[in-house]
Amino acid sequence: MNEMTKIETTLKDWETDQEVRWCPGCGDYAILKAVQRTLPQLGADPKNTVFVSGIGCSSRFPYYMESYGFHTIHGRAPAFATGIKLANPDLDVWLVTGDGDGLSIGGNHMMHVLRRNVNMQIMLFNNEIYGLTKGQYSPTSREHTRTPSTPLGSVDHPANPCAFALGSGARFVGRGIDVSKNLPDVLMAAHAHQGAAFIEIFQNCIVYNKDVFDDFAKPKGAEQQQLWLSHGEPMLFGSEKTGGVKGLKLNTQAFAFEVVDVADGDWQAAGVQVHDATNRMLAHMLVELPFGEFPMPLGVIYDDPAPTYEAAVMAEKERASAGKDTSIARLLAKGQTWTVSGTASDPV
Repeated sequence: MNEMTKIETTLKDWETDQEVRWCPGCGDYAILKAVQRTLPQLGADPKNTVFVSGIGCSSRFPYYMESYGFHTIHGRAPAFATGIKLANPDLDVWLVTGDGDGLSIGGNHMMHVLRRNVNMQIMLFNNEIYGLTKGQYSPTSREHTRTPSTPLGSVDHPANPCAFALGSGARFVGRGIDVSKNLPDVLMAAHAHQGAAFIEIFQNCIVYNKDVFDDFAKPKGAEQQQLWLSHGEPMLFGSEKTGGVKGLKLNTQAFAFEVVDVADGDWQAAGVQVHDATNRMLAHMLVELPFGEFPMPLGVIYDDPAPTYEAAVMAEKERASAGKDTSIARLLAKGQTWTVSGTASDPV
């Protein structure tokens, strides 16, 4: 497979002539712009880029990207994206899905694209609701969520998308927020990763689940509730203006994190853990942190590349065809063949 040939584009080069139609105030608008701003920074080529989606509000995405696109069927976008990548491994494939599309009917397909490690970027928009079909509870809806399908409150324990991805064998797991200025950085890191890169994006559904993420995504006081992770950097959050700088310390005896205060910027004296994005066990611990007791881990949580599925398939194909005639025309003409001449009107 060839490395991507970088070209120079602008945000406008990635916009289509289609009217962008989501509910006013929907977080999808912010994610769309974040992606359209990121692609020029990557040097991506619209002629070599494919966006694949399933069914849901997020799945309108391919219509608004000036590139190739597939709007597929419910939950099956990973299967289509895998086929596209195998047919042409040089294509830059982005998969767009939602918490319902990707983790309910599509959960099986999502698991397999992750465990196979197909080289693509997977953006899962998580608004904890079925927005397109009028607000039913989804696999990620919190317990006691009242919706048309759970009028007394959901009794389901919600799925954790990042924990699901890690459990499925994902080699890259990241998190972002629709309106965060840091989202493009997470997208760029995912693109640089060779393999299936899974990004959960918290997305505000303005109509059916408004402000459900305000406890950590609301701009005022966000520093105290968001832990932005960066490989090789201490796990710090907060600021002096919002209650002081704090950090996560790993209690090795209990093998659990605890929140510690950081005085005078001396995080080492406070025992703050340095993030190691290649440590799978650390990633599991981070995505399972109970919010409220701890800040929400965001950014690149896990990044440890491994050989990709399509590279293995292509290598196997080369081994199987080595020293053999691979011309379809010649293969069809070999052996006992004959030519039928004449026209349909000739007597049999």
